[in-house]
Amino acid sequence: MQFGFIGVGKMGGGLARNLIRSGREVLLAARTKESAEKTAAAGPSGRAVEGMRELAGVDILFTCLPKPDDVKKVMLGADGLLGLMKPGAVHIETSTIDPATARLLCDKAAERKVDYLQCTLGKTPVDAEKGEAPLFVGGAVETYAKVRAILDIIGRPVHLGEVEASAAFKLISNLIGMTNLAVLAEGLRLGERAGMDKDLLIKLLTETGARSFQLDVRGPWLAQGDFAARFGLNLALKDMRLGCAMAEDWGVDALAMRAARDYFETASSAGWGEDDCNAVYKVVK
Repeated sequence: MQFGFIGVGKMGGGLARNLIRSGREVLLAARTKESAEKTAAAGPSGRAVEGMRELAGVDILFTCLPKPDDVKKVMLGADGLLGLMKPGAVHIETSTIDPATARLLCDKAAERKVDYLQCTLGKTPVDAEKGEAPLFVGGAVETYAKVRAILDIIGRPVHLGEVEASAAFKLISNLIGMTNLAVLAEGLRLGERAGMDKDLLIKLLTETGARSFQLDVRGPWLAQGDFAARFGLNLALKDMRLGCAMAEDWGVDALAMRAARDYFETASSAGWGEDDCNAVYKVVK
């Protein structure tokens, strides 16, 4: 069985290397051949290719790209790979995309007799590298069963239902997480006005109902003025825009989430988009 990977960045690279280390034959395509070659170096069964068309004959194709439009261009564009894939192949889409795009990709794959799974990713590149990233999978149960052993190699899969559920879950998770981060930034500013030491404030908050993942992880970075990008602010903003648009389409008045998104819009416009998403703190006054 031959595998293909398009997009081997911070998350996709870890997934691909897990397959290579397991001895699977993996063809790799990326924006730069250097990125693909770096991932291929994980083992002798990995190989960087010159162009994406070389992946047309694989049995299972993974995509892990920044934006929905990137996935649509690669798979559905004039030279889209979907039109070249063989019937019975599987496309596993791991990007953070909106439910409508996931449904479009699934339906177009079905027309070509290609199976499709939406498989959004959780946690961090470190977890992806260790094969411990949560995989939130949507699609046909039969397709999920067919590739479950492969998914177990690259992460920790859970089947959520239809492809829309997978795409929506990741957006919901990121909306809640980034809204929590914006609220944390406001809370730290209030603590500063009260004259509190930031390290002490964060320590005490962890012992209250204010505790959250963002407080545990990004609270100490904020206290130290550490804005080095782990999950970039512009990437977070992209997900928040998609999530708020999804809420609007579905008639949900996500007022708090929209307010948080506006903070991130302001921070991006101020030039902090390449910093970690915790740079939203810089625009809270």
